[in-house]
Amino acid sequence: MHNLQLLFMEENQSLFSLTIDPLTKSHLNDTAKWARVLAILTIVVLIIVFIFSILSATVLNNSMTMNLTVNGQIREEVSNSMRVGMVIGSIIMIGIAFIPVYFIMQFSSRIRRALAANDQDLLNDSFSNLKKYFRALAIILIVVIALYILVFFLTMISGSFQK
Repeated sequence: MHNLQLLFMEENQSLFSLTIDPLTKSHLNDTAKWARVLAILTIVVLIIVFIFSILSATVLNNSMTMNLTVNGQIREEVSNSMRVGMVIGSIIMIGIAFIPVYFIMQFSSRIRRALAANDQDLLNDSFSNLKKYFRALAIILIVVIALYILVFFLTMISGSFQK
């Protein structure tokens, strides 16, 4: 009975164990390279957005006029507190956008090392980072959709009270 159980366990493990053949390894290496390119380009864009948000709140704000409607009155000037709020808001958004970039960068670097060294633990860790990447993207997307729905309903409610 014990031998039958042991034989069944060995067959069960070999039945569900996967191997990484050279073609799969090549695909994973290419995926890691493109993930790295995506992460680096996203970091560059986030840095540009950060620089532009700082410049728009300081230097560009003095040379450009922006019309704002506050309490039904048109104002051509942005107050200092509004500038600080815009900068803080953009920094928060940049920070949120960086979270999935971090995970895809970790996936890229770890999967390349895992494939080069045939390290199963590092391979598992890299796929864990890929899972975190997709989870972070999904959570961010759900929050953005929820905010759009909230803004839509608030707009509808405020529009109905004005009639």
